[in-house]
Amino acid sequence: MKSILLIEDSEEVRENTAEILELAGYKVSTSPNGKQGVEMALKELPDLIICDIMMPVLDGYGVLHLLGKKTETSSIPFIFLTAKSERSDIRKGMEMGADDYLTKPFDDTELLNAVESRFRKIEKIEQSMGASRQGVNDLLSSLHELQDIKKISERQQVKSYRKKDLIFSEGDTPLGLYLLEKGKIKIFKSHELGKDLITRLLQPGDFFGYLPLLEGIPHSSSAEALEDVEITVFPSDDFFTLLERSPQVSKRFVGLLAGKMHEEQEKLLALAYSSVRKRTAEALLTLRERYHDGSDKEFTMAIARDDLANMVGTATESLIRTLSDFRAEGLIQISGSAITLVNVDKLKSMKN
Repeated sequence: MKSILLIEDSEEVRENTAEILELAGYKVSTSPNGKQGVEMALKELPDLIICDIMMPVLDGYGVLHLLGKKTETSSIPFIFLTAKSERSDIRKGMEMGADDYLTKPFDDTELLNAVESRFRKIEKIEQSMGASRQGVNDLLSSLHELQDIKKISERQQVKSYRKKDLIFSEGDTPLGLYLLEKGKIKIFKSHELGKDLITRLLQPGDFFGYLPLLEGIPHSSSAEALEDVEITVFPSDDFFTLLERSPQVSKRFVGLLAGKMHEEQEKLLALAYSSVRKRTAEALLTLRERYHDGSDKEFTMAIARDDLANMVGTATESLIRTLSDFRAEGLIQISGSAITLVNVDKLKSMKN
């Protein structure tokens, strides 16, 4: 059941609107002011937010601004409610990232059409951001306003790389948006002394290479295949056309960027204050989170010790000693390059 948060200071409008939505099969939470609405949105993470503009304590613009700064709520579809006298101000809300607006008074058909339309669009975006290249093609094909849309499917390139092959290197000019179809890839940065630090691990369905495209700069990291991989490359000009013509796709990539920044901040914090033991445990858990198949079997993955050391941010020798300690403590098993996580709970509770 889809959940909707309704933020409206008028008790009559709030109750009537909630009743219509509940009769249509939605789970509805309500808030009488913007401040409480923000708190509820962060706690409940609804599928859609409907918010009045003019409210005491915190107006609708403030609600949209605060939720847009949070990674967990920035991509939630947002519909403004506005009185006719406020319609001239609705452009401000749309420029801030609102998805739609309803002018009061509205009838039940207008309300439900707006909600259903927003859910259909967001579901299409989420499906198309999935693991398959066909999903992306479906998204592109659905945007009829793009000129010569068929050229995108003709111009995309499917490329295969062998284990250890570089997809791109630091300093390379970005060629387009990358989508990993098959295999595993590491994103890493190199130090002038020859040391590498793995900043991100990719799995099928992950987009990458979009940050330098957006900034208009060369790649600041390198991408290397951890095993045989297959990648789709979408030309950069098609990517920009897509962002310009589709606010939903733009919002999706803003969410990806925000999540990426959060991950890098957490990694920097760990490098600064966590011990090698704790960082090694977290690296093993990250591998499990990214690549576990969801079965009840213990997670096992073959990974080069140099790559794992580059994830942890330590010397290979220090990593090997730490892994030996973990094996002696019954936390992991080692067979060649393969590591099996035996006691996940203890790894999660590893002290610094």
